[in-house]
Amino acid sequence: MIKNREELKKFRKAAAAAYEAQSKKLIVCGGTGCVAGGSLKIHDRLKELLEQQGIGVEVELQKEPHDGSVGLKKSGCHGFCEMGPLLRIEPQGWLYTKVKLEDCEEIIEKTVKAGECIDRLVYKKDGKVYEKQDDIPFYKQQTRVVLEHCGKIDADSVSEYIAIGGYSAFEKALFDMTGDEIVDEISKSNLRGRGGGGFPAGRKLAQVKAQSEPQKYVVCNGDEGDPGAFMDRSIMEGDPHRMLEGMMIAGVACGASEGYIYVRAEYPLAVQRLKNAIAQSEELGLLGDNILGTGFSFRMHINRGAGAFVCGEGSALTASIEGKRGFPRVKPPRTVEHGLFDKPTVLNNVETYANVPSIITKGADWFLSIGSENSSGTKAFALTGNISNTGLIEVPMGTTLRKIIFDIGGGMRGGGEFKAVQIGGPSGACLTKEHLDLPLDFDTLKKVGAMIGSGGLVVMDSDTCMVEVARFFMHFTQNESCGKCIPCREGTKRMLEILERIVAGEGKDGDIELLSELAETISATALCGLGKSASKPVISTIKNFRNEYEAHIYDKKCPAGACQKLKTISIDPELCKGCSKCARQCPVQAISGKIKEPFEIDLSKCIRCGSCITACAFHAIKEG
Repeated sequence: MIKNREELKKFRKAAAAAYEAQSKKLIVCGGTGCVAGGSLKIHDRLKELLEQQGIGVEVELQKEPHDGSVGLKKSGCHGFCEMGPLLRIEPQGWLYTKVKLEDCEEIIEKTVKAGECIDRLVYKKDGKVYEKQDDIPFYKQQTRVVLEHCGKIDADSVSEYIAIGGYSAFEKALFDMTGDEIVDEISKSNLRGRGGGGFPAGRKLAQVKAQSEPQKYVVCNGDEGDPGAFMDRSIMEGDPHRMLEGMMIAGVACGASEGYIYVRAEYPLAVQRLKNAIAQSEELGLLGDNILGTGFSFRMHINRGAGAFVCGEGSALTASIEGKRGFPRVKPPRTVEHGLFDKPTVLNNVETYANVPSIITKGADWFLSIGSENSSGTKAFALTGNISNTGLIEVPMGTTLRKIIFDIGGGMRGGGEFKAVQIGGPSGACLTKEHLDLPLDFDTLKKVGAMIGSGGLVVMDSDTCMVEVARFFMHFTQNESCGKCIPCREGTKRMLEILERIVAGEGKDGDIELLSELAETISATALCGLGKSASKPVISTIKNFRNEYEAHIYDKKCPAGACQKLKTISIDPELCKGCSKCARQCPVQAISGKIKEPFEIDLSKCIRCGSCITACAFHAIKEG
């Protein structure tokens, strides 16, 4: 138990010395993606081999001299998910990609014992070999602030976090700053909420601090329900103490004594590491009563949500923590006045809190030097879809889509043609080629009817049907609607029905206009922000890809060839041998003919299942 500031400084000094002494490290990516690829088995095999060969292996940071032993760590997400499982080698800074269990013996023999880099395991692009992680274009063109420790330290070690400067911002806030000074510094930095709304974080703190109510709360939204988004999950998994520290500083600033983390149960690894981080901090005396002898007390709690998308909305989230149904409520009153348990509450998402320690340590001016004029700092994005380098990135606010997709993301997978990118999930919009040089910040995106949201970027190529994209997001939104207000409950249902008719080839004249009218009504009258933004994917696709809607409705064709029910299947009489295998495989008896003569398909019966195509050995059946 650390009882005062001096003891904390001594602990940090000792931890830093131990960290520096442990020069040889094998850092296995322990993020969800790499774990799914077998990284934990690779970690255990490396440990087994090191022990078998009599090489000292340290899973935890040790105080005593290391004598050439190897530190074996499980980190959080490295970010380069496309190349996982990943293994970082220190002190060389090498990164091994797509590591397999059978590679472990060679890694021990060549890398650990002989100090050689294994060429076949490093990243290669366009004939160039990248041994060091920091030289890989995917990493080199990023600016990592929130993600700076992810993939570099043991995600389960409070000692390593403290060794690299962790909790020094909390120490500074606790001993050297008043609540007003903390609020002023965060306000001056222009840190805006990274959950999508972009509301100034300093203003929230100031409003809660100004409340006379003695009991206040700090709440973290780790619900992250957008399809394709995993930024907050990766931060919680890879650097949980950083987020906790940001919440603790917020508690010092506004006078709160309780913190709640709302995280979805579908993130078991994040929950596990958060629980461990809280337990470690309590054991050291950084959480609990009379922290470091200052009289300040702060307790942290974890609440697991059941995955309801609407619980990402502030009032629904606090209701869920209270054990009530996750319904949004009418505002005012606002969360800063009457939030959790009807008390003043500071509510931000994971990434927002994770920015706070750096701002306190390095100052507001440093933060303002990154990003654009009205959107300071960096933003983490999850790159998914038809892109070469799927993964987690962090770039300065104002970075263009072109840089993200083509420079960092490596361009389109398989050499396809870029068509659009969905930003902001179900609450966002589709951006097209004309937006590639658009700076990604809060205000610029708002002007084109889009929003950053939590930071999901789903990249789509020319084979993607934009009507189907709109249908997918509307299905998600409608399914996740809490049902409290009629515009969202009924309006999204009607919009989904129309979109389903269109992709099924049953669209009719006036559908586009009706969709636009419904979207306008829902946006104007829905109760919460999620309902108000539910129609954005539809509006943006109609605006940018109206021709595709018209082709579906009037020509009964899908220009991308993606909508199954609009596909045409035909039999080439020149290639057909009349074997009848296709007819026998057809589940709806849509194919008929005579043996040894060309068969025919009745398109009025055909369900476009593709069974006949698979069955034909002569490639006589074509899909178009």
